[in-house]
Amino acid sequence: MKRIDAYWYSQNPVAWLLLPVAAFYCLIVFIRRVFYRTGIFKSFKLSVPVIIVGNITVGGTGKTPLLVALCELLKSQGYKPGVISRGYGGDFEGEHLVDDSDSADVIGDEPCLIHARTRCPLVVGRDRVAAAELLLSESDCDIILSDDGLQHYRLQRDVEIAIVDTNRQFGNGFCLPSGPLREPASRLNQVDIVVDHGSARDADAKEEYFFLKFSDAVNLQTNETMSIESFKGVPVHAVAGIGHPKRFFDQLRRVGLEVIEHDYPDHHKYISSDLVFNDNYNVLLTEKDAVKCQDFSVESLWYVPVSAELSKSFRQNLLSKLKQFSGSKYE
Repeated sequence: MKRIDAYWYSQNPVAWLLLPVAAFYCLIVFIRRVFYRTGIFKSFKLSVPVIIVGNITVGGTGKTPLLVALCELLKSQGYKPGVISRGYGGDFEGEHLVDDSDSADVIGDEPCLIHARTRCPLVVGRDRVAAAELLLSESDCDIILSDDGLQHYRLQRDVEIAIVDTNRQFGNGFCLPSGPLREPASRLNQVDIVVDHGSARDADAKEEYFFLKFSDAVNLQTNETMSIESFKGVPVHAVAGIGHPKRFFDQLRRVGLEVIEHDYPDHHKYISSDLVFNDNYNVLLTEKDAVKCQDFSVESLWYVPVSAELSKSFRQNLLSKLKQFSGSKYE
């Protein structure tokens, strides 16, 4: 991913050389969207509101912790949210209703984390329409959040939330394969809410944003918790197999830790030797990585949970949009 980022997040001859391919890609994206909007391609409307939580760039933007926070927000307002996810990296057939016995190897790391954190009903499946229909048939959810899927127009949506990383923005501004954009940046003009993933700011600000906040680190073997500041003074091995590992490393440094970086591809399937470094330093994982390492007998192995803190404006805007739907809960 580092090598790709070098091209996607700069102006360079390789990106320019691929511009004709990117232009053709953009044309296909445009035609496909028009076909769905005009009914040439069939799309499906569900009986409950659907919220899409996605982005227009490849790579991590903080989508998973944001979706967890949105589930908690909706539950606090009396909703019964359910989640659908593609289950990338999982080993299952068709659509699968997640339960507590499912591992990350079966359903994928992100669904495993979302289910553990939210306790909301969750269905994984590559066919998002079929996944949503199974979710409705097997639970009493009255609103569905789609983990990603901004570009999957077969499932009609009521609210689109697009995340923008305020640090990386849109890279070199080109679509795939010249740059990191799944769709042109102008697509953001059509979504319902554009939310920035940035640093901590005034929670009463008018802009819509969220930031990630560390919780205490948790030991994978003992479940002991320890404040992240307790790891100051000696180096730590920081391991991340997420879309944008640098964010995790930088956030650890901002709280004063001396970090030895180990980045792996997004959705990396770990083996225990990936986390053995032949020294006595502690090893800190992201929570998304930790769900794949529960059975490892590696000493000094910790994970650092994060929570998405939502701006007041973002919360109010989303809840206001949900009031338009019929039924007493939405009045």
